[in-house]
Amino acid sequence: MSHVTVPELALWQSGQLAFTLLDVRRADKRSADGDEIAGTQWRDPARWLDWKDEIPASQPAIVYCAFGHEISQGLTAALRALGVDARHLEGGIAAWRDAARPVQAIDR
Repeated sequence: MSHVTVPELALWQSGQLAFTLLDVRRADKRSADGDEIAGTQWRDPARWLDWKDEIPASQPAIVYCAFGHEISQGLTAALRALGVDARHLEGGIAAWRDAARPVQAIDR
């Protein structure tokens, strides 16, 4: 399974590389956390069939959930099957926070 680590994502961001960053945490978890990684687009994982075609295949997509397990890995595999260069963030947003990487408050 393709993945990126927290340091790799930080380098991608600082290098201003073109990529799509997708937060696929469940709505209740995302709301409870109240934060996200800068540049994120939130997509409801339960409605992935509704938004899958909106993800550009012309650039990589980084997918993250709370801990980098079933949700982000499953959606990464689905997007890859559709021709998107998708990768999940190893450890999810929890690993991002644990590494003291910046987060921003979500728009409510």
